Amino acid sequence: MRRAGLRIRVIAAFTTGAVLLSAAVALISYQLIRESLLEERERAAIRAAYFDATVVRAEVVSGRGDMLEVLRLLDTGGNRRAIVRIEGDWHARSADGGITDAIPAALVRQVESGRAGVQRVHTGGRPAMVIGIPLSASAAFYELDSLDELAATLRTLALVLTTVAVLTGAAGALLGWYSTRYLLRPLSTIAGAAKDIADGHLDARLDEAADPDLTSLMSSFNDMVDKLSARMARDRRFAADVSHELRSPLQTLAATASVLRRGRDRLDDRMATAVDLMTGEVDRFQSLVNDLLELARDDRPADRTTIDVTELAAEACRLSAVPESIIMVTGDRSWHVDRRRVLQIMTNLLHNAVRYGGGPTALLLRHADGRYEIVVDDEGPGVSPAEREVIFDRFVRGRPAHARGSTDGTGLGLALVAQHAAAHAGTATVENRPDGGARFRVQLPEVPA
Repeated sequence: MRRAGLRIRVIAAFTTGAVLLSAAVALISYQLIRESLLEERERAAIRAAYFDATVVRAEVVSGRGDMLEVLRLLDTGGNRRAIVRIEGDWHARSADGGITDAIPAALVRQVESGRAGVQRVHTGGRPAMVIGIPLSASAAFYELDSLDELAATLRTLALVLTTVAVLTGAAGALLGWYSTRYLLRPLSTIAGAAKDIADGHLDARLDEAADPDLTSLMSSFNDMVDKLSARMARDRRFAADVSHELRSPLQTLAATASVLRRGRDRLDDRMATAVDLMTGEVDRFQSLVNDLLELARDDRPADRTTIDVTELAAEACRLSAVPESIIMVTGDRSWHVDRRRVLQIMTNLLHNAVRYGGGPTALLLRHADGRYEIVVDDEGPGVSPAEREVIFDRFVRGRPAHARGSTDGTGLGLALVAQHAAAHAGTATVENRPDGGARFRVQLPEVPA
């Protein structure tokens, strides 16, 4: 399973933290407010119950009047219900029948023992509060106070706090998104500089004064690039010097081999075979030195000019000794590219097709969607997935398509193709064709002239 990116992890952390914090604050706030409201409601209910109990006690003690009439005179409103228990009998308003079932037996025993009590209950599925007050040895007063309004208030409070928690979580996600944009901006700058360097712009550097907290990182990055640039310059200089020093003796060897080749008919078979081997190796050595010189000097950006790609492709076919009939052009024939590099891309791909792919079957040139595309198809065995990963590396050779193929290549042809493509900020890839053979594709982004 792919791990989430740094941006997603930071946003998730901010969101989770905000949700947990807001949920904890909301829960604690709800509990504190709920307890406070319940206590206040309980105090108000007890005060009202004691007031009503005082009125009823006067009637109980005096023994005057009808208890039902006394209860009807009480101003209990729509939320309170008054009940009197005298010598085990319940007395309530006629409309209050059945409410005595809501009074807990434990509370009744407590009040009959001479101690007042309060208990929260549910009657008809609705919350209420029962207050019991002893009036005399044989009488007690009970008042059932509905908590519907308080329950509605608490539901509203819970909804408000939940909404606040959700909004806080959203604010945390927004803060995380903004923070990642701010915190990852230096990394984007470093990534951009690294891409420029990978594209061959070795003068790309980071501003060490841009962020005091990242001065050490940016300084280390610039130092690494300086050392890398110096190392690459030394390697290029070494390859160029070696290749240059080899040219003089190589030219002498080539001249000697040419003389021997011209006199081959006068030699016996053994000597003729030795001459063929030597001249072949000298030619290969010369190609290798030329390719090394090309690699040593060609890590600079492309020098683009406007060219006729059809004429350039025809020249590449002549240099590779393949028929020009394989050329197919789609789109505009005027390309704005580095002529020398593109010519070598085509030539090297055609040489590779001849040497390893049984010969090229098509040289396709396309200009569409803001890019130039060079495609060379061959009729060889194709390229295995393992070879595709390394085929554009230096000194890598593929297997020949059949007997007339050979392994006398320098192993630098496709490396030069990749390097010339990179100089245009392009790519070089290979795939197998559905009907057999390999397809080498070079894509170069279009840059207006």
